[in-house]
Amino acid sequence: MEFFRNTERETSPQQRKLAYDRDGVVVIRDFLSPDDFQALNRNLDRYISEIVPDLPDGDAFYEDRTRPETLKQMQRMQQDTFFADYLSHPVWKQTAELLLGEEANAEGAEWFNKPPGSNHPTPPHQDNFYFCLAPPNVLTMWLALDPVDEENGCLRYVNGSHRPGIRPHSRTKTLGFSQGITDFPGEQDLSHEVKAILNAGDVVIHHGNTIHWAEVNRSLTRHRRSFALVFKGVSCCRDEEAYQRYLKSARSQHTELGLKTNV
Repeated sequence: MEFFRNTERETSPQQRKLAYDRDGVVVIRDFLSPDDFQALNRNLDRYISEIVPDLPDGDAFYEDRTRPETLKQMQRMQQDTFFADYLSHPVWKQTAELLLGEEANAEGAEWFNKPPGSNHPTPPHQDNFYFCLAPPNVLTMWLALDPVDEENGCLRYVNGSHRPGIRPHSRTKTLGFSQGITDFPGEQDLSHEVKAILNAGDVVIHHGNTIHWAEVNRSLTRHRRSFALVFKGVSCCRDEEAYQRYLKSARSQHTELGLKTNV
């Protein structure tokens, strides 16, 4: 188990590309300018206070909906004008295209949180099991909005796990992550584990096939909030049959949990 080594501020774009291709995950420190980071946070606060109260359950998940402070995930945020425009933000888009090696587009904006004392770990999974894209030239850019460490549930990755392909997944009970890897940990998984210890404003970027997970937030005072964009290379095509199976499973999970959803 180790921490990222490819995280120095002077790391060049070419070195980041090499690290991403090798490991399936890379960290960039101080990703946005201070003004851009503040503008993003202001609009997230606005979205939560003004838009979220009227959203369906499937677009805003809570640990306990009667307690607004337990908001844990927001999806399809591009229904808001600011976030619709944000999908083409040049810093995000140019970074994604460098790593993917081709033109790419973001299809949706998401926000994640592990509230203090949260008792739900994020199960080990691969994003492209949900996306169903081939070739799997897709990545997730996860921007820390708070300092993130082992105590409050940092992301953990299996270095190089993007290369073998998709592992078997099955249903989980974790809201927002309806599928998890069934044979985790495998023989080599934990020996290749790295932890993304981040400051607010750092971004961790992972390939769609990279295995990742997170433990519970053991802190009683600190949130673990993040904002994420998923970029898909123009070469990707979706397996619609597999994608519909995933959506059916997600809808079934939401129904079992008593949620009203538009998934």
